[in-house]
Amino acid sequence: MPPRLVLALHSHGTRVRLLEPIVVHRTEEDMSLKVETRQVNGISVVTCHGRIVLGEEAAGLRDTLKKVLTTSRQVVLNLSGVDYIDSSGLGTLVGVYSSARSGGADIKLTGVGQRLRDVLQITKLVTVFEVYDTEQEALASFDRSRK
Repeated sequence: MPPRLVLALHSHGTRVRLLEPIVVHRTEEDMSLKVETRQVNGISVVTCHGRIVLGEEAAGLRDTLKKVLTTSRQVVLNLSGVDYIDSSGLGTLVGVYSSARSGGADIKLTGVGQRLRDVLQITKLVTVFEVYDTEQEALASFDRSRK
């Protein structure tokens, strides 16, 4: 992975002085998002741990979900381990959800913390996604929709 350039700023009153750039090397272990997939009764469950942010994290989640959607029409996205999501992460969720729906698949969210719930409410995305309190409820909702 190429090094990332981080610029540190220091402020003295209204004057801002640019300090020396610091080069940060990130390894695979440093990635701030871990994604696990598993099957439960024919439904794909994708569980995220960490941060869904601009860059490799959001792109990695998008790629994982697109790959899962090639073999599964029913996906539960468990976000209980997500401690932060930025606008790029939200955009990733909306984009993958839209692609899934237009392809005849469905993604349901669970494990959504209060902060993300508030963001979904403010942005009106709560009307787009089906959000469930528990993974079991999200899984059961697919059974109800089959009947």
